Amino acid sequence: CKNEKKVDKSNPFFSEFDTPFNVPAFDKIMAKHYMPAFDTGMAEGRREIAQIVQNKKKPTFKNTIVALDNAGELLTNVSAVFFSQASANTNDSLQNIEVEISPKLAAYNDEIRLNPDLFRKVKYVYDNQAQFNLNPEQTFILENLYKGFVRNGANLNKQDQDTLKKINQRLSVLTVKFEQNVLEETNN
Repeated sequence: CKNEKKVDKSNPFFSEFDTPFNVPAFDKIMAKHYMPAFDTGMAEGRREIAQIVQNKKKPTFKNTIVALDNAGELLTNVSAVFFSQASANTNDSLQNIEVEISPKLAAYNDEIRLNPDLFRKVKYVYDNQAQFNLNPEQTFILENLYKGFVRNGANLNKQDQDTLKKINQRLSVLTVKFEQNVLEETNN
C-alpha cells in the first residue's frame, strides 16, 4: 500500500526473532525500537478492530470474538517484551518510554473497550451464544471478553465514559510513577 510507512527492517519487532522458540531477541532490541513498534502495533490493531466493526455479516464467534482475540498481535508482543524488560532490567530510557507509552496504551484500550459498535457485536454473540454451539473454552473466552467490556465501562453513558477515560489517563501515569518510585526505593 502506497500510504503505509516504510518498515524499519533493523527493528527486531518488525520481523520474526529467528531464535529458538521465537524468544525475543533481547540482545538486538534497543530502547529506540519500542516506540515505533508500539505505534505500529496500535495502528495495526485499530485497522483490525475497524475490520471487525465494519464487517456487514451477522456477528459470530469466529468473525467477532476470534477476530478480536487475534487483533493486535504486534502490540501484544511489544508490550510483553517491553514491560518484562522495564520491570526486570530497567534504565532511564525504558522508564521514560514507560511514562510516554502508558497513557497512549490506556487511550488505545479505551478506544476498544468503549467502542459502542464493537461492544454491540460482542454483546450479540454473548446474548446468542447458545446458537454457536461453543465448547467450554470458547464459552470461557466469550464470557471473560464480555465481562471485560462491561467492567471497563462499555455500558456507561457517554458522559460517564468520558470521565472514565480521564481517570484511566491519570491512573496510567500515576501507576507508572508509583512503580518507578517503589523500584528506586528498593534499589536504594
